[in-house]
Amino acid sequence: MAHVREMEAADIEAVAAIRVRGWQAAYAGIVPQTYLDAMSVEGDAAQRRQWFSQPGQESRNLVALGDRGPVGWICCGPYRGEVPGPGPVGEVYALYVLPDLIGQGIGRILLDEAHAQMKDQGFEASALWVLRDNHRAQRFYERAGYQADGAAQDDVYDGITLTELRYQRML
Repeated sequence: MAHVREMEAADIEAVAAIRVRGWQAAYAGIVPQTYLDAMSVEGDAAQRRQWFSQPGQESRNLVALGDRGPVGWICCGPYRGEVPGPGPVGEVYALYVLPDLIGQGIGRILLDEAHAQMKDQGFEASALWVLRDNHRAQRFYERAGYQADGAAQDDVYDGITLTELRYQRML
């Protein structure tokens, strides 16, 4: 079973691979294939190295470690944008697991740890955004206690507009 720890600089390439492979698997048939094909581990790692070197980050990056090193990654922190609730709200910015390990509980372990850390930071609720057509992710988050709250936002990928739905749960 995987265990969770804070991401370190040495994890950047592994996390980039988890994120890129995660996108390419989870969003095939949803996000334009041209966009997914253009993603690279090297490009993602370069962006992640730049971000990682910036001081004063409010977000938390956690990795799940398995037999072969990092196998999952979650990033969370303060809600970005207008806070959707009366109390302090945290946000799960991203959660990815190596595609061949999905369904083994790694994502849930990461999510549970992110919830615990957000609660320790004083957040009363957690929010996240899921692509409207990503039904697998919606089921995963619903099983973890999240509910769609009616908010939606659009993002454009290679000229195609895709809608994301906001989900929330109390911590």
